[in-house]
Amino acid sequence: MARPRSEIHVTCQNNSCRYYQKERGKDLIRRGKNRAGHQLYKCLHCNRTFSETILTPLYHKHMPESEIIRICRLLVEKNGIRSIERITGHHRDTIGRLLEDLAEQAEYVNEEMLRNIGMQQYEMDELWTMVKKTEKSYP
Repeated sequence: MARPRSEIHVTCQNNSCRYYQKERGKDLIRRGKNRAGHQLYKCLHCNRTFSETILTPLYHKHMPESEIIRICRLLVEKNGIRSIERITGHHRDTIGRLLEDLAEQAEYVNEEMLRNIGMQQYEMDELWTMVKKTEKSYP
C-alpha cells in the first residue's frame, strides 16, 4: 500500500495552466531542490516545474534565505551597501538588486519579516528608510 502524499500549500504558477493559482483540483508533486536549497514543484496537469519562491523576492536569488535575512538585518542597523559588501562578501550590485526586489514586493517582505523572522515594526521602518535612501542612488 502506498503512503499518502503530504499536504502541499503551493499552487501552479503557470498562467496557461487551467489550475493556475487554484487550490481545488491541483495536482503537484515535489521535484527536488534548486542550488539555493528551495523546494521545486511540478504540476502534473501542465508538466511545468517551478520553485516555491516564484512570487517572492527570493526568486532567482542564488543565496540562501538566511543570507538575505542577514543582509536585511545589517540594513536595519544602518550599515551602508559597501560595509555590507565587506561583512558578507557579496558584491554591492548584488546587494543593490536585492534591495530593488525587496522594494518591489514590500508588502510581502513586511509581512514575512514581522511574522516569521521576528523583527519588530520599528526595525521594518528602519529597513524601508534605508531602501528609500538607496533607491535614489541606483538608476
